[in-house]
Amino acid sequence: MIDGEDDSSDSHSPETEAEHSGLVPQLVMMARALLASPVGKSLIALTVAAFVVIVATAYGQVWLNRWNQPFYDALTRRDYRDFLYQLGMFFVIAGSLLVLNVAQRWLVEALKVKLREGLVGDLIRDWMSPRRAFWLANAGPMGVNPDQRMHEDARHLCELSAALGTELMQASVLLVTFIGVLWVLSRGFSMTIAGHEVPVPGYMVWAAILYAGLGSLLSYWVGGSLIGRNAERYAREADLRFALVRVNEHLDGITLAAGEEGERRRLESSLGAVLRATWRLVTGLTNLTWITAGFGWVMIVAPILVAAPLYFDGRLTFGGMMMAAAAFTQAQSSLRWFVDNFSQIADWRATLLRVANFRRAVVTIDVRHEVESHITYAEGIAGRIVIEGLEVSTAAGRDMLRERTVEVRTGERLLIVGEPGTNRTLLFRALAGLWPLGTGRIVMPAGEQILYFPRGTPYLPQGSLREVLAYPMKPDGFGAEACAQALRRLGLERLVPLLEVPRRWDRELSEDEQLGLAFARVLLQAPAWLLIDDVFGSLDGDTLERVIDVFGHELVRTAIIHIGGAQARDPLFARVVHLVRSPAGRAADPGAVRGKGSQFREGRS
Repeated sequence: MIDGEDDSSDSHSPETEAEHSGLVPQLVMMARALLASPVGKSLIALTVAAFVVIVATAYGQVWLNRWNQPFYDALTRRDYRDFLYQLGMFFVIAGSLLVLNVAQRWLVEALKVKLREGLVGDLIRDWMSPRRAFWLANAGPMGVNPDQRMHEDARHLCELSAALGTELMQASVLLVTFIGVLWVLSRGFSMTIAGHEVPVPGYMVWAAILYAGLGSLLSYWVGGSLIGRNAERYAREADLRFALVRVNEHLDGITLAAGEEGERRRLESSLGAVLRATWRLVTGLTNLTWITAGFGWVMIVAPILVAAPLYFDGRLTFGGMMMAAAAFTQAQSSLRWFVDNFSQIADWRATLLRVANFRRAVVTIDVRHEVESHITYAEGIAGRIVIEGLEVSTAAGRDMLRERTVEVRTGERLLIVGEPGTNRTLLFRALAGLWPLGTGRIVMPAGEQILYFPRGTPYLPQGSLREVLAYPMKPDGFGAEACAQALRRLGLERLVPLLEVPRRWDRELSEDEQLGLAFARVLLQAPAWLLIDDVFGSLDGDTLERVIDVFGHELVRTAIIHIGGAQARDPLFARVVHLVRSPAGRAADPGAVRGKGSQFREGRS
């Protein structure tokens, strides 16, 4: 485990994750999402087609079961001609069943693909709704490793759901079919108890139900802990993956600090947690095997033992006994579906728990807080931002704007200087609508584009430079020459020939070039408003001069609100306001940004 990540990782126990772990509500929620997705009709069609194929297969297996009696009777009579005829019938039946088996396999695999398309697409759409991913990331353990839940967990859930679902459907159809066969074969059976004839109609049916019921109860009793053990393993696997990705993303700092030894210990600790969870799962699966394998071995002779009384009583020929034994095996296999698949069912249940809880968190995440008041967000007229009585509640107390009313109009440049001890980044998030904890009112301009420039290295999406410059808009809206001119204006002439080349530019460019590219994006898009969190202080002299010149010429109508220190270039800003510590006010609960039920209105961006 990475040091300091315990509170924010996915390492909480599955029990704390199972707040809404009811199976039926989870299934209903997931089914509604899938049916409402673009592939909903395809899922229905594939399911219906699979059911038709399964029914046809069941009919073919009944046909095959009936074939047992004349075939074995022909062997008993040593009737070579009838034997050859029945052998030919077998190949006809087996060939038909083979075609149906292939069709069923294709339908199941297609169902897996469509389930994944619908489920993962739904999760991505909800996760990428405005601000939801950010809120979820700050909402505790559920927001960590969303990639694990949307990629590996969702894939595994779809594959298990399709496989187990079709197998359950097939088991149910075969059960109904062969229960009827067994009832007809044993409907006149009676047994002698203390000299009295006691009729037991359909005793083969009751024997099959009793045998399968006993196996199911024992399987649930022995293997019930597998659900929690599977969930625990998935959580630990997510921790290990997070640790590996984190190390890979910070290789420069780790190598420069010669910290490989410490990181190795942390990775080995995460691996150890995975292995311990896996060994617990191995123990549970081993214990369950005593039941499943034991009942499997008994099934070799159980059908003959159940049919033997009718054979020795003279009510069945040898061929009839083989037919009854085959029917009992089919019915028993259907009834033992729960026993045979319990480990997979436990795995499916654990995966459903993770994906369903994640989806519930995604669709219900909003902002809730535990302080008495909150910042009010509203839309006003175009060309004006108004900040009234703003105080931002932080973990250490409250920060406030000394100027109680601040109005910024189109083309104005406002510098917000934070005194030592104030949290400028939380002020930036509050103005962007991401941190509603505090008091006051922020009125954003309706219908106008606002670009937000957070502190640190800017985000550059993977793709061509043209896509990076157009982000988050579509690159088709910007011509190649306009993109090239924006690059030249910010001193990035060397990148012009690479405009259409897709690369990971966050790895290709230096930090100064990345900042220059981000301002080239601002120049290209020419937004009405630009909100910056202490970025000017990170620019080198040449880049800063170019940026100031761009704002003084091409972007003269772009209003700028820059939050930073006093070192920011004064000539660019017409006004300065001050972020200071509030003389009174309690601190915010950092965990308050979570949950559901929005209590503020988002500013448009």
